[in-house]
Amino acid sequence: MPRSRWSAATTAFLLSAVVAPAAQAAAPQRWTVRMMGNEAGFMTVAREPGDVLRAHFEFNDRGRGPKIDSRIVLAPDGTPRVLEVDGNEYYKGAVAERFEVRDGKATWKNRGEGGESAARGFYSSFDGAPIETGLLVAAAAKSPGGKLALLPAGEATVRRVGEVELRAGGKRRRVVQWEVLGLGFEPSTVWLEADGGYFGTASDWFTLLPAGWEATAPTLLEAQRKRDDARQAELARTLAHRPPAAGLVFTGAGLFDPESGVVRPGMTLLVVGERIAAVGADGTIAIPAGAQVVDARGKTIIPGLWDMHQHLGDLDGLLDIAAGVTTGRDLANDTDSLLARKKRWDAGEAIGPRIELAGFIDGPGPYAGPTKVLVDTPEEALAAVDRYAELGYSQIKMYSSLDPALVPVIARRAHEKGMRVSGHVPATMIAEQAIAAGYDEIQHVNFLFLDLWPEVTETRTPARFTEVGDRAADVDLAGPAMRKLIDLMRQRDIVSDPTLATFEELYSQRAGEIGPGFQDVADRLPAQVRRGLLSGGLPMAEGKDVRYAASFKKAVELVGALHAAGVRIVAGTDALAGFQLHRELELYVQAGIPAPEVLRIATLGAAQVMHRDAELGSLVPGKLADLALVPGDPSRDIRALRKIETVVKGGTLYDSAALYAAVGVAPPSR
Repeated sequence: MPRSRWSAATTAFLLSAVVAPAAQAAAPQRWTVRMMGNEAGFMTVAREPGDVLRAHFEFNDRGRGPKIDSRIVLAPDGTPRVLEVDGNEYYKGAVAERFEVRDGKATWKNRGEGGESAARGFYSSFDGAPIETGLLVAAAAKSPGGKLALLPAGEATVRRVGEVELRAGGKRRRVVQWEVLGLGFEPSTVWLEADGGYFGTASDWFTLLPAGWEATAPTLLEAQRKRDDARQAELARTLAHRPPAAGLVFTGAGLFDPESGVVRPGMTLLVVGERIAAVGADGTIAIPAGAQVVDARGKTIIPGLWDMHQHLGDLDGLLDIAAGVTTGRDLANDTDSLLARKKRWDAGEAIGPRIELAGFIDGPGPYAGPTKVLVDTPEEALAAVDRYAELGYSQIKMYSSLDPALVPVIARRAHEKGMRVSGHVPATMIAEQAIAAGYDEIQHVNFLFLDLWPEVTETRTPARFTEVGDRAADVDLAGPAMRKLIDLMRQRDIVSDPTLATFEELYSQRAGEIGPGFQDVADRLPAQVRRGLLSGGLPMAEGKDVRYAASFKKAVELVGALHAAGVRIVAGTDALAGFQLHRELELYVQAGIPAPEVLRIATLGAAQVMHRDAELGSLVPGKLADLALVPGDPSRDIRALRKIETVVKGGTLYDSAALYAAVGVAPPSR
């Protein structure tokens, strides 16, 4: 039904359907959580007299995951009048969230915020159950234009965009697709019953659907993909600019050469089609008639950046390109959706970087990673490697629950197929053993520290974070144990993918504060995204924050020691796309690596590791035209990368400010 034809009676019916009186509800409803197709938890919702809901929500994600109980009392307009959430959050920290409206004043307290307001709105909880999104849709549907103020900040807009008929167990069910804007960078989808009751959510990674209807996820995902693809195509149509056939010319630029680490001033760079056609001093390159000319005086052109640790979704593509990241290495994803995404990005049908593909393999068990590729025998392991090779993957990533006996089996077959081998260090193994078994690269700096403590065998759980937080501060990086590992890595040419930005979030961000990695960008982000930055990192006992901060400082120093010893490093984030790569590189400078060398690591160095340096990684005629234009000189101040203003991928031109604006991000201050 078009929104303009909604009546008060219609919206009142929708609200009553979402929260039916208790007399109409025979028993609590149950939903199933699945992660990458594997059952991981559940939600139950019971309705009581007085517009009261009681929800329980929990799931297990490799030993992490929330477990909460919510009590929600609704006001006549469908917004929460009382909200109480108790239990634990994703990293097992205690949750005791409270919201109440009394005498016209709203007050709230959660693990990141506390405040009050006389304004009316829908309180967006920190740690509540997903049923809240259904309540938000119902309440917003009663408002003009489907808009509803959010507390503590922001505004949500809801719109009905389609419906599908589902079949399961001989039953039929018609569900309605709604989009909610204002909760993140882009619209989120929630599915409601035809009568307005909450049905669930679906994505490649995470689904929450009613018990008995779990198998309908592919139908919902297909409907969402059609909508998402159309939106992504429209963004590409309006935000990707193809220069004229004569070419694209940058003049007066400083040109960063990753081979020498030097910025050459007063340079001209010509792009024709998808490749760099010429590079030379100003006045030595003939500018073709009809070419688009960009005055780059006072600015530096760098090769396109690489993020070597991502789990790419559609949004990440736009955030990457806006930040100058023109190549991303995906280290675990749903194979079908990732290949489809790569195809769209390569064709220019959506905005995103080039993708290097790494196939994810884990073993079954209670802490298995989010993947459908779980192997328990040599035959299954070999078949998984062969399948990834057939699909064009260039790397295999092994994970924490994998049987250590299968590591050399997988590594040997991957090398036979010309693929790199990397990953977490499986539980009961240490880094030295993984290297001996065939690893070429180790993800995450914590696994290097864990090499020192072989007695820590349960690394499938958050213990792989907490043990390092507790112990790393005391590590002597010049001591024999760590020197042995560093020397082994140098001798075997083992690459380190440390993801320092991720560990900064875990060890240094305290609830209620913006962590150091986001202090320069938080004010640019949408209100609800900015709120999420207040949630903090790992929960810890009183006073332990000093210890964890010291352990993170030691992790930064370890990266500096690796580089000084000649161990190759690749810059990856495993965190928010674009923004966090900039932070990763800043942390490398803090580690004592000179800024020009950090830029080389994130450009030519990454291309060399992935054997793509013949076409990518430097600004040389004949190579693919992947580059970014930076005000100032990032080889002198790496923080200049946060102000990237123009990006070129394969000859296609993007304005960073316009990309950011499309997802609600303000441009950087100049």
